[in-house]
Amino acid sequence: MTELDTSGYSCPEPVIMTKKALKDSPEGLAVLVDNRASKENVSRYATALGYKVKVEEAGQNWKLIISK
Repeated sequence: MTELDTSGYSCPEPVIMTKKALKDSPEGLAVLVDNRASKENVSRYATALGYKVKVEEAGQNWKLIISK
C-alpha cells in the first residue's frame, strides 16, 4: 500500500495531495497527517469518493488508511 506523508502541510494541501495520490493508487493508500483539520478533511474527502477510512493514532499524528 502506498504511503503519503502530509506532515507539515495545512489544509487544503493534504486533501490535494491525497486526490493526486488516489489517481495513481485507486485501490487505496495510507495518509499521514499531523493536525486535526487535515485528519477530518482528508477523511471527509475520501468518504465522499466512496472509500472507507480507518484512523489510527501514530504518536502525535494520525495515519488514515483509505481503502475501497
